[in-house]
Amino acid sequence: MTSPKINSLSWGSMHVEGGGRYKDCKVWPGGSRAWDWRETGTGHRPGVQPADLEEVLKKGVNTLVIGRGMNEVLQVPQRTIDHVQSQGVECVVHQTERAVDEYNKMAAAGKKVGGVFHSTC
Repeated sequence: MTSPKINSLSWGSMHVEGGGRYKDCKVWPGGSRAWDWRETGTGHRPGVQPADLEEVLKKGVNTLVIGRGMNEVLQVPQRTIDHVQSQGVECVVHQTERAVDEYNKMAAAGKKVGGVFHSTC
């Protein structure tokens, strides 16, 4: 299975190939869905929690990309990065536009890449 391309990104909207339009999303080889922060109690601070990433990690990705938002307001604590790396998965964290570009390059190269992306602040 290949990781779906993120076809477009604008403030508050992402369109994922074969999926749909999302405000925030999770993507992995073979699928995508909305990223609902309420599921884990995530907020801009303290930021992305290991629980936010478990679904994507369980899909067998080798790299996980995190998009912190257009203005990088969403925090990514070091313990979250450590959690990903402890599972032998590379963790890449960027501003969302750059994160989507990196993710799409990896997906186009056939890498087993997943990600979580915040499309606003």
